[in-house]
Amino acid sequence: MAMWIGVNRRARVCYGFDDISLVPGDVTINPEEVDLSASIGNLKLKIPILAAAMDGVVDTKFAIEFAKQGGLAALNLMGIYTRYKDPYEILDQIIKSPYEKSTALIQSIYREPIKENLIGERISEIKKGCGLCSVSSIPMHAERFLGICKEAGVDIFIIQSTVTTAKHLSTTYKPLDIPSFCKSAGIPVIIGNCVTFDVALELIEAGASGILVGIGPGAACTSRQVLGLGVPQVTATADCAAARDLYYKKTGKYIPMITDGGMVSSGDICKAFAAGADTVMIGSAFVKAVESPGKGFHWGMATSDENLPRGTRISVGVSCTLKEILYGPAKVDDGSQNLIGAMKLSMGSLGVRNIKEMQTVEIAVTPSIKTEGKIYQSFLKAMSHKEK
Repeated sequence: MAMWIGVNRRARVCYGFDDISLVPGDVTINPEEVDLSASIGNLKLKIPILAAAMDGVVDTKFAIEFAKQGGLAALNLMGIYTRYKDPYEILDQIIKSPYEKSTALIQSIYREPIKENLIGERISEIKKGCGLCSVSSIPMHAERFLGICKEAGVDIFIIQSTVTTAKHLSTTYKPLDIPSFCKSAGIPVIIGNCVTFDVALELIEAGASGILVGIGPGAACTSRQVLGLGVPQVTATADCAAARDLYYKKTGKYIPMITDGGMVSSGDICKAFAAGADTVMIGSAFVKAVESPGKGFHWGMATSDENLPRGTRISVGVSCTLKEILYGPAKVDDGSQNLIGAMKLSMGSLGVRNIKEMQTVEIAVTPSIKTEGKIYQSFLKAMSHKEK
């Protein structure tokens, strides 16, 4: 659906998580009997959640613990863990820096060269701790790092940038040949980020084992503000899922869509699956875990860009353990804890048994869904902020 925004100029109406709600079906199911398992390539996951490759979220210890809880955490190969032998001293500097100076400090810290020996060391640490490891690299360094990662035993390689397409043009450097890379990798390759049907389909046809969906929705990302780019996550997920379904119909090969960013609560996660996601990638929700290296502080992957930072450092605080965030019991009522329990209850209430069925539930456009009848909640929140 499109609307006129000026003479001879139309714009498509798109939807985010706050614009929709899920409509219960005719049957309800015991929440404990739903199946939340997911697959990426030949890898099976107990829960359909990935932890984002951000330095405040995932270090080697967090990756190990996250895998033990049934998910998959991605280590940022462009981050401080591959630049510094002792990254925790560096983390402490970032955390303690005044907000107004934090971006400049992060820029200076990330000028330290990446050390290839540390890449192998970090992957080996994760593999020894849990046997499951994924890493993320920008396209420019993917070929350089792949061999090191495979030798260390990495399970999944992620190629990630603000916007990734199968056709990247440049006259000053050689772009990554994505089809050739995926064909020779020998392990599943996840590629992102994108938000449109055409690009998702081209990346799938290029050999991707999974697609990251989302440009700019993350809590610490400022790409939408700086570049004006982005499509709300519900529409982006639905469009990319349509490319997945078309490819599956033509080839019989199923390539999962991974909604990346923009999910503030467990309800948003449920909506992502209803929109067509097979798994989700989350960052800020896990920074609240006592196990997170950021200790409640979180910054975007592009915050360190020397010329045009597209991220900021935010503080979300530390609330509980990773296990409590994933499995509860929840001590708060805002949907930030017991994500798995919330997903199971939502799916049971919708009458669906697995993620595939979740993708078929009825969706309603409901811009008032979070405010209808909630005047007293709004009042209490306002009073709470006033007291602070």
